[in-house]
Amino acid sequence: MIHEQPQIADIWVYLSGSPLFALVITLAAYQLGNLLYQRTNNNPFANPVAIAVVLIALVLYLMDMPYQKYFEGAQFVHFLLGTATVALAVPIYKGFSILKTRLIPLTVALLCGGVISIASAVGIATFMGADTTIIGALYPKSVTTPIAMGIAERLTASPTLTAVFAVVTGILGAILGSSILNLLGMNAWWQRGFAMGVAAHGIGTSMVLEPPGLLLFTRKPVYTLVWPWVCTAFWAQS
Repeated sequence: MIHEQPQIADIWVYLSGSPLFALVITLAAYQLGNLLYQRTNNNPFANPVAIAVVLIALVLYLMDMPYQKYFEGAQFVHFLLGTATVALAVPIYKGFSILKTRLIPLTVALLCGGVISIASAVGIATFMGADTTIIGALYPKSVTTPIAMGIAERLTASPTLTAVFAVVTGILGAILGSSILNLLGMNAWWQRGFAMGVAAHGIGTSMVLEPPGLLLFTRKPVYTLVWPWVCTAFWAQS
């Protein structure tokens, strides 16, 4: 008895319908983006997250794969975002002695930078006549993605749209942030890292500090505890 070999098209249909396929696309796209970033001597315009986003969007478009289908596989990475955020307690504990002498100026900078971030983004969007759905998703956009999505749910805004704004904010900060800090003459590692962390969270900070370091980790718990109240206050005034 002769067994028929599966056709390439049949194999492709099977793989494209599997959640594992979406996970592989996500990891492979980021790996390729990271490789290009290293090959260009860490050029900020070759940001690995931006490259991965473009590659994944292109694949989904060519395959006509709905986002819901893609997320069935990508949700495994999404789940690990929250786990990674909780795990940041370890470097905070180990390195707090380094930053405790700068705690007051860093806290003031964090609050001022965050308030300006919300006011500017929401103010510009309102001035340009943006829809209330878009404006609501802009409130927590400067917080790292998993925390921003949680704040958006509390504000009854769209977590998905907030995640998009958070990632775009991080990518723009990663691409432009170093040049802006150089123009301002900001050279101290803790000033550069914290400024990027406030403006562009983890994606941006990773471009000026390798690894991102304590400054990014220190701001996360503050944002987690304080930022829902700040965003709620702004939301109530709008």
